Amino acid sequence: MTEMPQVRGTVTPDRELSDLTWLRVGGPADFLFRPADVEDLSAFLRELPDDVAVFPIGVGSNLIVRDGGIRAVVIRMGRGFNGIEIDGTRVTAGAAALDAHVARKAADAGLDLTFLRTIPGSIGGAVRMNAGCYGSYTADVLVSAQAVLRNGDVVTLTPQDLNFSYRQSDLPKGAVLISATFEAPEGVPEALHARMTDQIAKRDASQPTKDRSAGSTFRNPAGFSSTGQADDVHDLKAWKVIDDAGMRGARKGGAQMSEMHSNFLINADNATAADLEGLGEDVRKKVYDSSGITLEWEIMRVGEK
Repeated sequence: MTEMPQVRGTVTPDRELSDLTWLRVGGPADFLFRPADVEDLSAFLRELPDDVAVFPIGVGSNLIVRDGGIRAVVIRMGRGFNGIEIDGTRVTAGAAALDAHVARKAADAGLDLTFLRTIPGSIGGAVRMNAGCYGSYTADVLVSAQAVLRNGDVVTLTPQDLNFSYRQSDLPKGAVLISATFEAPEGVPEALHARMTDQIAKRDASQPTKDRSAGSTFRNPAGFSSTGQADDVHDLKAWKVIDDAGMRGARKGGAQMSEMHSNFLINADNATAADLEGLGEDVRKKVYDSSGITLEWEIMRVGEK
């Protein structure tokens, strides 16, 4: 087994990852590294052998770790990376800061990052995946992000560097996000908090927020059909084509497509990662067979089967 660099944080070999993901599935990482601070992370990456892969994770809210685990050093930031600072209309948050906490603290200061309130993740993931809700996206408000590169250098990345697109950014390979700065529109604190309260109520009324899920499973269809022909599907919703294919409530092992919202894949009864991913693939096939539309995964799937 590869010898790990000396750290001030913690390095744990053969660490099970199931308790670090919202779906509660997944095998072990070769190592789990929790850095103490930026300097600790930078020194670790600088000294880590080049042939050892790294995989940063946030709070595991949009992730299936396969049952065979991950052959890499999984990096998970904690308290040293969850600060939130406000300067005028700019909000700087650590990669481990929860999206909801950032939205609430910004609202306290009369700054509108309310779209983050219902996104179940952390700021690092929001930047990495260009998270969005209610027509607003991380790319709309990001000023810059800081990251540690694989060689240990700390760099500042602009929106142009990240080249945002739908649920995607071009983060340098092996880079680990550590913070992000946003330029937020101004608003009235009471009105911003009221809006977020309304958002939460609407979400809880329409989504299985009490179940073990990873949010929306598939992206809404857009662009072209699987046949390559132009197809006016821009207004279609993934839940609708799943319903039309008869897959609302479908099961595989302990996995289920939610009866409440058919684009939510849930761990209903001690599912394995194979159950969850397998059911997702069954849904994709059934939707393709019934409509010619190929659904694209929104949940990230990583590791060995």
